[in-house]
Amino acid sequence: MSDKPETPPATISPWVDIPHTELSVPFVYFDGASCHGTINGAIQIEVIARILIPNADGPVGFKAVPTARLRCSPAAAQSLRLSIDEALKMIEQPQPQPAAVAYKLN
Repeated sequence: MSDKPETPPATISPWVDIPHTELSVPFVYFDGASCHGTINGAIQIEVIARILIPNADGPVGFKAVPTARLRCSPAAAQSLRLSIDEALKMIEQPQPQPAAVAYKLN
C-alpha cells in the first residue's frame, strides 16, 4: 500500500450521443460562401469550409470544400438574413465570461 493519497478522477462533462433518427438534423459549419445564384425563383448559395492537407515534404496546405448547398425561396432567404443580422447584433454585445473549467488529463 502506498503512502501517497489517491488522485481523484478527472471531472469531464458527460458526452451524449444523439442517435440518428428522422428528428435529427446535421450541423453545418462553414467558413464562407463560395458562390450564389438563382434559378426559377429559388435562391442558391454554396457554403464552403477550409480543410488542412498535410504535406510530407513541406508546410501544411489547405483546400476549400463545400459543406452545404443552400436552396430556398426568397422569403426563406429573407428570414435567414434576419436571423443572421440579429445573431450578429447579439455577438456585438458584451458577453459574460464563463466560469473557468479545469480539466486534468492523465
